[in-house]
Amino acid sequence: MSKRTDIISINALAAELLEEAREHHSSRAARTIVSGTSQRATVIAMAEGAELSEHEAPPAATLHVIVGRVKLHTAQREWRLTADDLVPIPPERHGLRATTDSAVLLTVALR
Repeated sequence: MSKRTDIISINALAAELLEEAREHHSSRAARTIVSGTSQRATVIAMAEGAELSEHEAPPAATLHVIVGRVKLHTAQREWRLTADDLVPIPPERHGLRATTDSAVLLTVALR
């Protein structure tokens, strides 16, 4: 018999983290839900106007908007994403801004 993997309700977790983000001084809250040697998945909630400043890209990653609207940007390009959108993160410096209260699922391939 195979070992049962815990099932996570992404929408419920997003709602919980958004409540935390609204009250936190950074206007953000996050929880890593998968952590292994080759992959990491983190739900990040951001109150409207919150930002993740520009940072280096991981080897491979995707961003899935669970709820709200965000703007992903690099020096040369900008993506306006809404709930249910999924985009590969470009392999260059990038940042993220919540244009409404938002929650995203960041999945990263680890080296």
